[in-house]
Amino acid sequence: MQVKVISPDIVTYGAMVIGGVLREHGHEVSISRSIEETEVDVTLVISLYSTQHLMDERIKNLIASHRKRGGRCYVGGPVSAHPAMVLGELGPDAVVVGEGEVTTPCLILKGPSSDIPGIAYLGEEGMVYTGPSPPSSMKRPLPLIPSDIKDQNVRGANVYIETHRGCIGGCGFCQVPRYFGQDIRSRSIEDILTEVQVFKDAGANRISISGGTGSLYASEHGRMNVPAFVDLLKGIAGIMGPKNLSSPDIRVDCITNEVLDAIRDSTIGWVFFGIESGSEDILKKMRKGATVGQVREAVKRCRKHGLKVAGSFIVGYPGESADDYQKTKDLIEELSLDDVFVSAAEPIPGTPLADLVLSTPQAENPVYMSHTGDYRSLGLSEAEARAFDLMLHADLCKPRFTMTDDRTFNLYLAEVKKQGSDIRRATECLLRYVN
Repeated sequence: MQVKVISPDIVTYGAMVIGGVLREHGHEVSISRSIEETEVDVTLVISLYSTQHLMDERIKNLIASHRKRGGRCYVGGPVSAHPAMVLGELGPDAVVVGEGEVTTPCLILKGPSSDIPGIAYLGEEGMVYTGPSPPSSMKRPLPLIPSDIKDQNVRGANVYIETHRGCIGGCGFCQVPRYFGQDIRSRSIEDILTEVQVFKDAGANRISISGGTGSLYASEHGRMNVPAFVDLLKGIAGIMGPKNLSSPDIRVDCITNEVLDAIRDSTIGWVFFGIESGSEDILKKMRKGATVGQVREAVKRCRKHGLKVAGSFIVGYPGESADDYQKTKDLIEELSLDDVFVSAAEPIPGTPLADLVLSTPQAENPVYMSHTGDYRSLGLSEAEARAFDLMLHADLCKPRFTMTDDRTFNLYLAEVKKQGSDIRRATECLLRYVN
């Protein structure tokens, strides 16, 4: 059977894995980032990684057109956490809910059926949900790599490969522990290195490792397996070269001296911490499971090991006060991070943050509250204003002073306005499907 896997705009690693699995099952499979019509006898598998895809007219029109002509279309990916919303907004034949390595081949072969676990589809009396998908084996075929992988850029890498699934954390804004669970399931280092070589042969120049928190690779019962992680980095660097590997996503409570030395010696030398807030109250509301004191200590240790440190921050969390926000500004000034990423709180389906946003009146939600402070002439919401202000503030606090010019000002302004607009659209989409 002919199958086309579409991952809009960026071909994600997950889409490549599903493509490889389907190829292993004997299908003729192609993969693309382009949202374009194809022959009616080709089954479309669309992998969506952002809630914004549910409101993308290109995707809606593609699915509607393909089905109208008699073709079959299935949707999967992280958006499947709320299958009713996917069915209602996009109207595919079925949704693959959760991990798709086992479910998708069955769906391609049989079509929507109540005896296939992990799918949702519209029956005569409404949505039929067949229950959670079975956890996938970490032993799997090689991914289907697009021919233009070298041209793809995802935060500086051509691809983020998966070394394990699950995360011991329970951050309320994050989908990883809800999608994959909190137990760590790791791939063998031999399989990972074989895959890395295949990506390099296909033209990938830089690879990043992913899995929620990179240093949790091969962990068991919540305890880090530091030697395994060190060997992993050394092995990948031996294929790609140390300046062509990054291991950015690390929890502040998941580092050791050996881990930091390995990152320094085998990668581009950066650590990316999800710091999120300088307020202990907001960190608790976020269920972050880490303290500001741990953040300070982690950044200090990274500097001692000669590493560059980047941090991500979330503003506009429901319940964040002006005092909470000021504590975040103060922490950024104190830490003087090498790079900072700022976003407003987005309610991703299936997360506690989504539940919190849906239960918060709009008048009390910072993404809807009108900003009345220093940036009121820009027409921003309170969440947008805090994000904009924090971006400007972070530039002033970097070790190498960065002057904000008109171009940077306008880029930041456009970014926060887009974030605010996207989050409001996502919130309103969620509201349409609240039981």
